[in-house]
Amino acid sequence: MIKYNQGTLDKLEAISEQGGYILRYERGTFQSGYCILEDKKVVVLNKFLQTEGRINTLLELIPQLEINPEQLDGGLQKLYAEAVSNSVSEDEG
Repeated sequence: MIKYNQGTLDKLEAISEQGGYILRYERGTFQSGYCILEDKKVVVLNKFLQTEGRINTLLELIPQLEINPEQLDGGLQKLYAEAVSNSVSEDEG
């Protein structure tokens, strides 16, 4: 069960950063709350999202990123696996 608090947001941000992505919060018109610039490994999130919205957006986004779980710190590997498995179960549902 994922908790919607600042600590969880910090960990999700760390997953993308340790995976080699630059995470930025900017304003703009985002269809889904984020934009991925593949060649530069930059993820841009809508800066007007509240904490819960940022967490939901990152949970939706992380499974789409090319991240090697072995690059992540131990505690983040578990959260990464949870994010990916939630994505898989939603795709199957």
